[in-house]
Amino acid sequence: MMYTRFLASHQLDSAADILLSGGLVVFPTDTVYGVAALAQDSEAVTRIFRAKQRPPALPIPVMVDSPARIAAIAHPSPAFYRLADVFWPGPLTMVLPRSDALPPIVTAGGDTVAVRIPDHSLTLALLRLIGLPLAVTSANLSGHPPARTADEARQQLAGRVNAIILGGVAPGGQPSTIVDLTQHPPVILRSGPVSESHIREALAQA
Repeated sequence: MMYTRFLASHQLDSAADILLSGGLVVFPTDTVYGVAALAQDSEAVTRIFRAKQRPPALPIPVMVDSPARIAAIAHPSPAFYRLADVFWPGPLTMVLPRSDALPPIVTAGGDTVAVRIPDHSLTLALLRLIGLPLAVTSANLSGHPPARTADEARQQLAGRVNAIILGGVAPGGQPSTIVDLTQHPPVILRSGPVSESHIREALAQA
């Protein structure tokens, strides 16, 4: 067990320092509270699995602050850039071939990675402050309900993470649409707020 700090929403510098030192930080996103580590730090990502008691076969999505960050962890395609330009920040997750620079633990040994820019001001501010991709998954013990408040995250992860940001109530709502861009044509893996017809329309505007 470790000591868990509670940070106000304006203490993002402290949260960034923790993440850059290999620690785990919980914060609100545009869906639920998430727990994050540096995506390219395999030891830090391992701590997420331990903290959540998450099965190692489950990959962890990656969040970035800009499409320009993607080339460091994945192999983007023209279709990726078209969709990112239209739908990011927002509830669209895209699956891409992972780069060798991304530790295999993030993708559970798979060859693809799911990436997204969340539409949440605090999350974006933290991502911009760090300037690196973050592996982010829901801030709950595996199999338990996801947390929509800092207190709900505390009840499940206090003593398992380094810090929890007190960021109010996460909006919740419908999970993001997931589109697999490693298949041709792209395949919708999970329906969500961004409809398949809107995705097809954006892809057609080459």
